Amino acid sequence: MEPTQTPAVAAAAPKEGGAPPARTNDRSSIRGRGGDARRGPRRDRAPRERSEFDSVTIDARRVARVMAGGRRFNFSIAVVLGDHNGRVGVGLGKGADTALAIDKATRDAKKHMITISRTKNRSIAHGVRAKYASSDVEILPSRGRGLVAGSAVRTVLAAAGVTDIVSKIHTRSKNKLTIARATVEALKSLRA
Repeated sequence: MEPTQTPAVAAAAPKEGGAPPARTNDRSSIRGRGGDARRGPRRDRAPRERSEFDSVTIDARRVARVMAGGRRFNFSIAVVLGDHNGRVGVGLGKGADTALAIDKATRDAKKHMITISRTKNRSIAHGVRAKYASSDVEILPSRGRGLVAGSAVRTVLAAAGVTDIVSKIHTRSKNKLTIARATVEALKSLRA
C-alpha cells in the first residue's frame, strides 16, 4: 500500500494484473433478465384499453348487516360516468368488496346514460329545475362565468362537459347520490 492512499481507497483500487473489484451497489445485480427480481418476471401483455368515459366516485359507504355470527359488511358506491362531450350517467353498485361494487356501479351508470344538448359555448339553452327524492336542484346558464356549482352537481356537469353554468341546491340534503340524480333529471328536461 502506498503511503498517500487511505485504506478504503486502497481496497477499491485494482491489484497488479487483476480485475477491478465488483461494485456492491450496482442495481443490475438484483435485476433478473425478465424484470425486477423483487416483483417477479415482466409479462408481455397488451396494455389495458382505456374507456371512452371518465369515472368519478362520489360516495362510498360501508354497510353492515347483523347476522347470527356477527356483522357482515358490504360496500355501496355511487359513480358518475361521462365523456366530457354531452353524455353522462349516474350509477350505484353494491358488493362484498370495493372493486366489485365499482364494477357494478360503472355498469349501472352506462345503462342509465343520457345525452344532453349543449350550446356552442358548451352551456345549456335555458334554466332547468328538478327534484329527485329529497334533493332539489336548479341549473341556470350564465355566460362567461365558468362552472359555478358545488357538491355532486359540479361532478355531474363536469363529466358531461358543461360550462358557463350557475347552479343552486335548494334543499338541506347532503346525500350526494340523490343530488347527482336530481341533476341528471334536470338535464333530461332540457329542450334542444
